[in-house]
Amino acid sequence: MQKFVIAPSILAADLARLGAEVGTVLDAGAGFVHVDIMDNHYVPNLSFGPSVVRALRGSGVSAPMDVHLMVDPVDRIIPDFAEAGASYLTVHPAASRHLDRTLRLIRELGCRPGLALNPAEPVSGLEYVLPQVDLLLLMSVNPGFGGQSFIPEIVAKAQVARRLLDQYAPHARLEVDGGVCADNIASLASAGVDTFVVGTALFGQADRKEAMAVLLGKLG
Repeated sequence: MQKFVIAPSILAADLARLGAEVGTVLDAGAGFVHVDIMDNHYVPNLSFGPSVVRALRGSGVSAPMDVHLMVDPVDRIIPDFAEAGASYLTVHPAASRHLDRTLRLIRELGCRPGLALNPAEPVSGLEYVLPQVDLLLLMSVNPGFGGQSFIPEIVAKAQVARRLLDQYAPHARLEVDGGVCADNIASLASAGVDTFVVGTALFGQADRKEAMAVLLGKLG
């Protein structure tokens, strides 16, 4: 398993030329493509549907597609994203009536199950489902909009999450999403994070290769 992965969020890309935009960050060294799905119900915004994932696959994107479902209820739409080509499907506990069943459904459909926690949600209490997940996503902003400022308390939360994953799901990746940039990526890595969702810190830069080199340089 690759130690550190940068996962650019297409929410920050120029959507008028999305295929080309994704190509630039993959050429620069991105490991995943992060797709934020928002339903204007679980979060106060509306973004993409399965057709965007399908279109990126059709354009030749073969990198793992990390799909974050900010959707409630979530079970109905999971098969659509699995069929469209998602690699990871990450859900919020509050969006699932039966979280164990939801995570098992994702794996049965051939995807890797992920679990997302909002900033105020504790990591403790998840011990019974953590063995099922391949990715634990800690939101370091309140979900719904890109471009928010990083919540620094998430570094300590990541340390707790890493200890629990080491005990219950050592195979799982620990991901952080929200305001990740060159100023905080090293402290997150020191806390045990290995997967970093990056938006404007990459797509907002004219030279994506240079921006990626700066981020990776902070990781050693």
